[in-house]
Amino acid sequence: SRYIYSNQSIKMTGIIPFAPLVSDAAAVGAGAVCGALCRHHIGKAATERIAKDPQNLKHLTGWHTAGINILGSFILGSVFATPVINPAITEVIQKTPPVKIKSAATKVVSPSSPPTSFLVGMTPRMKLLAGVGFCGSFTTFSTFSVDLVNMIGKGELVKASSYLMVNNVGGVLAAAAGMMVAKRFYGIR
Repeated sequence: SRYIYSNQSIKMTGIIPFAPLVSDAAAVGAGAVCGALCRHHIGKAATERIAKDPQNLKHLTGWHTAGINILGSFILGSVFATPVINPAITEVIQKTPPVKIKSAATKVVSPSSPPTSFLVGMTPRMKLLAGVGFCGSFTTFSTFSVDLVNMIGKGELVKASSYLMVNNVGGVLAAAAGMMVAKRFYGIR
């Protein structure tokens, strides 16, 4: 479908007027399902492990949430720093026929081996899937908040303070590390 955008209104020239919106929502939804399932399985594994040896591992209750939040911050930082690919350019490159360049070393550029400078990064929709969808449902501020309130309610002030610091400082440092890793990977200064 093609759309003509104007300041006055959106005129539909295709069949589905909201196809980009639906595609974006599907990307966010798919990422969210994956992120939520990952968080659920990590939490379940941690809870089961603690239940097997509560005497020695009870003090770790809730800390898997901090680990998830820190990992999610790293992932989101790397997604944010990853260059954006224009999907239209990618489509043109894939449709371009092979071109032979005459020189000492013959190089063939074809859809199976497009120039990597055009294809390095993520499309905006991929960023929605990974950033908003996956990381948004994988990380959890609400569970962190409830864990913190429960620790304070039990009088575990030292544990609550360290939990607060690890989540917040660890999350910020992990996001910065994710950005640095992605920038280094993609050669961005």
